[in-house]
Amino acid sequence: MNTLQATPPHHRVILAVDIEDSTSRTNTAKAALRRVMYELLEECLIAAGVPEEYRDPLVDRGDGILVLIHPVDEVPKTLLLSAVAPILETLLSRNADQFPGQKLRLRAVVHAGEVHYDGRGCFGEALDVAFRLLDAEEVKERFRQVASPLLLVVSDDIHQSVVRHGYDGINTRDYVPAAFVNVAGTVRLGWSRSASAPRGSSSLVP
Repeated sequence: MNTLQATPPHHRVILAVDIEDSTSRTNTAKAALRRVMYELLEECLIAAGVPEEYRDPLVDRGDGILVLIHPVDEVPKTLLLSAVAPILETLLSRNADQFPGQKLRLRAVVHAGEVHYDGRGCFGEALDVAFRLLDAEEVKERFRQVASPLLLVVSDDIHQSVVRHGYDGINTRDYVPAAFVNVAGTVRLGWSRSASAPRGSSSLVP
């Protein structure tokens, strides 16, 4: 069997995070930020109810992490917005209070779609959309203008299928258009969550 042959498409919920201004840090500082990023993200996923058995192994992106979540009933897409994002923001806020000089702030994106795998990793248009939104200059500029340690961006697919319905724990008014990106000749819209989760809300984290 050719281990580099691509698999059929597998549906995944896509969560990716990226450290703000990582290229301006020294290698020593990057190492420390990466360690904390991994610790907080793993703590967040466990607290939100997304254990390892519901996701692929975390994919390292240097200054970020890719999480691919399996389409299981235990992890509906709503959970990413109503629990994962608020918990991660709370953990980042706590970390900032404890280590004010560290300045760890994350951009995050949520999307969903078909992902392929081969012997070298994962790929597909859905991932292209997620990373284009995560790295959009409009998103980075919006993040520079807010004090929150987390900026969440969701694809228009997630906005249309989840956000606009106002499910429990999701306020439709918190999301505003944030960026347009071009992927495979199609313009994709991303929405950012403009409202922050309550600072210091220990009830979000068991």
